Amino acid sequence: MKVIRHVFVAGCLVASPLVAQEKPSDTLLTVNHYLNYETVGEPRISPDGQQVIYTRRWVNKLADRWETSLWIMSADGSRNRFLSKGGNAIWSPDGTRIAYLAEGEPRGTQLFVRWMDAEGATSQLTRVENAPQDVKWSPDGKSMGFVMFVPKSEPWKIDMPEEPKGATWTSAPRVVQSLHFRQDRRGFTENGNTHLFVLPADGGTPRQVTKGDWNVGARFDQLAGNVGWDWARDGRTVFVDGMDDAKADLNYRSSNVYAVDVATGTMTRLTKEEGAWTSPVVSADGRRIAFAGYPATKASYRVADLYVMNVDGSGMQKLTGDLDRDPNSITWAPDGAGIYFVAEDRGTSNMFMASLAGGTKRVTTGPQVLSLGSISKSGVAVGVRSAPQAPPDIYRTDLRKPTELTQLTHVNDDVLERVKLATIEEFTVPSTGGATVQGWIVKPPNFSASKKYPMIMEIHGGPHGMYNVGFNYMFQNFAANGYVVLYTNPRGSTGYGSAYGNAIERRYPGVDYEDLMAAVDTVVARGYVDTDKMFVGGCSGGGVLSSWVIGHTTRFAAAAVRCPVTNWISMAGQTDVPLFTYNFFDKPFWEAPARWLEQSPLMYVGNVTTPTVVMTGELDMRTPMPQSDEYYTALKMRGVPTALLRFEGEYHGTGSRPSNFMRTQLYMMSWYGKYSKKTTM
Repeated sequence: MKVIRHVFVAGCLVASPLVAQEKPSDTLLTVNHYLNYETVGEPRISPDGQQVIYTRRWVNKLADRWETSLWIMSADGSRNRFLSKGGNAIWSPDGTRIAYLAEGEPRGTQLFVRWMDAEGATSQLTRVENAPQDVKWSPDGKSMGFVMFVPKSEPWKIDMPEEPKGATWTSAPRVVQSLHFRQDRRGFTENGNTHLFVLPADGGTPRQVTKGDWNVGARFDQLAGNVGWDWARDGRTVFVDGMDDAKADLNYRSSNVYAVDVATGTMTRLTKEEGAWTSPVVSADGRRIAFAGYPATKASYRVADLYVMNVDGSGMQKLTGDLDRDPNSITWAPDGAGIYFVAEDRGTSNMFMASLAGGTKRVTTGPQVLSLGSISKSGVAVGVRSAPQAPPDIYRTDLRKPTELTQLTHVNDDVLERVKLATIEEFTVPSTGGATVQGWIVKPPNFSASKKYPMIMEIHGGPHGMYNVGFNYMFQNFAANGYVVLYTNPRGSTGYGSAYGNAIERRYPGVDYEDLMAAVDTVVARGYVDTDKMFVGGCSGGGVLSSWVIGHTTRFAAAAVRCPVTNWISMAGQTDVPLFTYNFFDKPFWEAPARWLEQSPLMYVGNVTTPTVVMTGELDMRTPMPQSDEYYTALKMRGVPTALLRFEGEYHGTGSRPSNFMRTQLYMMSWYGKYSKKTTM
């Protein structure tokens, strides 16, 4: 890798005044349209295949947040209507009721049940202090289970003098004695664990099934999230992923699948080999469990495979060894002959089916991003589909002829009715080491190859993540303002197999930078990019790489480095994913600091001449604010044109609130509009 050793290059940066506002338009996708933009998710088809319930998400303009509500429609898309506030709805096995989560009493998220007859009677089942999640009906419909956090008090008593009457002493300090004590979007975490509960479907007191100083749910670096679990068909046992280990605070990504007796809580480990085993789903006949995972590895990235085993843990069999793609949304076929799942593949997401008799086949194809919500007893599937010029909508397909996808919702047709969208071109480019890199070019409406356009290269995060061909509001908005947008999946990305994803192990950034530059060279060679107006940006892993890029080349006129890691040594003590950080290096920094420094963008700030705006949420616990502070301060000390934008109320990223998404877009375009690089000979 060639590193620029000099501070200035021949040429100058020409600045223009900051542009405060994009031009209003009814025919181009501006940030204004974002206030009316909606998304859909969590589609569930009734057991008889007649109705679909789903979550609809919209912008509350007054409260500056996203709101969700439940909608219901016939399976052909007709009679589409609002049902209730809330989300995460699931049908009872007989289809007479739904369970869902919504705001309730005394406060916070609670579990509700609604009868789906004409009366529509609704009951609040829980009145708990901590939010239920991952709700599932028992097979007989008489009970339901859910996951909930259980606080654990660990007081540290000291003999303080009695506080004088009327005194206003400060509160006691937060006592931290674990490695993981914070999580992005949650804040500082309480002591305690997440466990499984059951309660009668007609209401009652939740009963805790799993117990102990451990968490149900497979975790990456102890990040709390969804828990994979399912009921045995007789309702007497549940199967759950997690790590029953009192030392799990130091567990990076290992997990097992357990069988738990519902009555006694007696637990049996089913996966014998050490590894990351997750997402157990029981077959309709109750004899087998499908699950995902891989044996223990030190590799930075490893594709999971799809497995089946008997409910006693015997007969473990790999089904997808030939695919080399991660299986998601694992769902048994109604006849039990195989398992449907969704997998990312080269920028797309489509449905696959693994047969128990052997072999994996594609069920859907094409440049689209599909999810799988559920499958009815008759074999009708519903999910969410998005494509380059199609925002997410609910689709339906009969799995006997799955190439026929029927769109059921059109939630943004009114927003986009008069809007001309950008077109997207896919390309591949050879890079170093014989790698082939996939990328996409977003071209402004009314694009002409005979003109010259400013170009923005956006870099995805992760680093093990994947850009896809789904509708991207950010890119469409850039293109509507006259920018060509370049985005790629460099080495380290998911969706291309284990070897490709693991190519940056122990060297991040590394070959991914070379892949990005190869893509830029290819697009520039097309002749329609104004090379004086090329810009680079990205958040999280994209913040790492965008700050790395401007430390290794001066070809970009300006940069927007968002929520970056700039100093791996300080990052290790600041982030909510410390094990991820330490595992990216062979040795800890106190033994071998050189590699930690070599991979830190901050160490190359002496090469930077690119005007750079740094943007991060003040509450960020993934790539915390001090990472941005360090980089910004170094740029200021060097006299590089720079600004630091600290987003109020934001955790990781800068766009969770609608107003901040719009601000992010406008600040970036304003910054880019200020700078042009005029090269001299």
